[in-house]
Amino acid sequence: MRTLSFWVSLALAVAVSAIPAKDCAHKVKESIPPPRGWTKASPAPADHIIELRIALPQPKFSELERHLYEVSDPLHDRYGQHLSKEEVESLIAPEPESIHLVNEWLAAHGLYEDSLSRSPANDWVHIKVPVSLAEEMLKTEYHVWTHDASGDAVVRTTAYSIPEHLDSHVELIQPTTMFARMKSLKTTFRINDAQEKTVAIPADAPPISVPSASGGHVDASCNQTITITCLQQLYNAVGFKPSTKHGNKIGITGYLEQFANKQDLQSFYADQLPAALGSSFETILINGGLNNQTLSEAGAEANLDTQFAYGLTFPTPGTFFSTGGRPPFKPDDLTTTNTNEPYSEWLDFVLKQKDLPQTISTSYADDEQTVPVSFAKRVCNGFAQLGARGVSLMFSSGDGGVGDGEEDPALQECFTNDGRNVTRFVPLFPPTCPFVTAVGGTIHIPETAVFFSGGGFSDVFPRPAYQALAVSKFLEKLAPGTYKGLFNPNGRAVPDVAAQADLFRIFLSGVPVSIGGTSAAAPTFSGIVSLLNAARLAEGKPSLGFLNPLIYTIQALEPSAFNDITVGNNPGCGTPGFNATKGWDPVTGVGTPNFGKLKDIVTNNVFGIAGL
Repeated sequence: MRTLSFWVSLALAVAVSAIPAKDCAHKVKESIPPPRGWTKASPAPADHIIELRIALPQPKFSELERHLYEVSDPLHDRYGQHLSKEEVESLIAPEPESIHLVNEWLAAHGLYEDSLSRSPANDWVHIKVPVSLAEEMLKTEYHVWTHDASGDAVVRTTAYSIPEHLDSHVELIQPTTMFARMKSLKTTFRINDAQEKTVAIPADAPPISVPSASGGHVDASCNQTITITCLQQLYNAVGFKPSTKHGNKIGITGYLEQFANKQDLQSFYADQLPAALGSSFETILINGGLNNQTLSEAGAEANLDTQFAYGLTFPTPGTFFSTGGRPPFKPDDLTTTNTNEPYSEWLDFVLKQKDLPQTISTSYADDEQTVPVSFAKRVCNGFAQLGARGVSLMFSSGDGGVGDGEEDPALQECFTNDGRNVTRFVPLFPPTCPFVTAVGGTIHIPETAVFFSGGGFSDVFPRPAYQALAVSKFLEKLAPGTYKGLFNPNGRAVPDVAAQADLFRIFLSGVPVSIGGTSAAAPTFSGIVSLLNAARLAEGKPSLGFLNPLIYTIQALEPSAFNDITVGNNPGCGTPGFNATKGWDPVTGVGTPNFGKLKDIVTNNVFGIAGL
């Protein structure tokens, strides 16, 4: 007969064997060369606290992607049948084994459930640990790294490892090899003082003939100052007033202490849209975000986004998401400061919500090469989850043309940050994510491409099927060898669409200013999308959701629903960049919207497509 001590010993042995040993074999998960422009200084303080984000694989993401494309393809019989929050979460949940093994690993280091936080689908685990424990867990050494140009310091490492048996159960852990600087974003806006130096257009100047515009013309003043009225005329939206009865909403994202000022909004309304006076927007603060209402602290980016998005869609309820924090970052010559927004923090929050705006605009973008590939793909997958739930996401395509906006080869700064330091075009992320709609820029009436309109081809994401036909037609027209080696002809192509992007009249700190950038184009196009959603919801139809399959289908079947831009180019990286041309191009996409025609298509189903 076995004694009690035998059973106790056996139980203890089983318990011990269930927890991975701290000194088990580890495998390098990621290793990078020392980042250019940074100097390794002293070892990191052992008690410095790091908040680690552990990403578990999403083994059924391909299934979610299939659902996304089916409900977003107007030619599919499931078009518009968006998924619920719970359905999406079930499709991105990690395998139970992954959760179990990661839990065991964390427990072996004294980290139990009460010290963790998880995403709703359990695909992210967050822990706060001292450097000493992070070093033990990841078999690495953290150091204080100093940015040579600014003196800013961060605590990071250039390599980390995890237990071998976890390699297929952990996708990434950050911050580890990502270098961040707490500086303001290089936002995609530009304040333009040229308006003050030009002769005013006479009030009695004849209107500009634009056959696609409302009434066939646009006020002459719109060639000097863009207002809500100008956009309504130009994009054939005069006379449409969205209803507030059907739950339509529009959202604007704000990052990096960009504050949307409500007093400035009232000044804007008094100037351009008196009927909206007294209306405002809801502010949602995320991850320590703020929205300081001191007039002198108003943000040009935030004011531009909110004033035009909410002005175009009044009286549609508006939401301003203000998110604090900074995400992973790798420095390159164009982005030596941390200009990557905390998209993952914003995604963490919005993916937990059941009720979301159907249209959301973001006017921030980063050099794609400064965003770690694993992080970019994971964030992009988060955008796919929103698309599957019926949310349309617009991102400005950037203000550097094909890279830095510099046409002179002697002055260009488009160098790769992979150690080769070779010249290459610099696409932007998140616009290169295939699950968002990238918005380029135009100027003047009749419209031409604005020179700073960001465009090109992703080096991370392959070209999705929905744009294969349109983009291949453009590439076939390029002379053989054009920009060979400077871009990836097989990559996701941007932008998808365009809108006016300069000479916008907004109010900033109580004063009217002229401002531009593709950060003006994104809320403009988003406003048009929100109006389309309003029209659909009023007829009992679902929201448009992920737009790109619909955009390219419409462009193929009814090109006149977009105003094709065929004049202009987007210089950068020591080149003239690409040219705007007939059909899709990497300057203005398929063109600017004709709201009237698009409304007929998405509400009256003029194509006779079952899904619509």
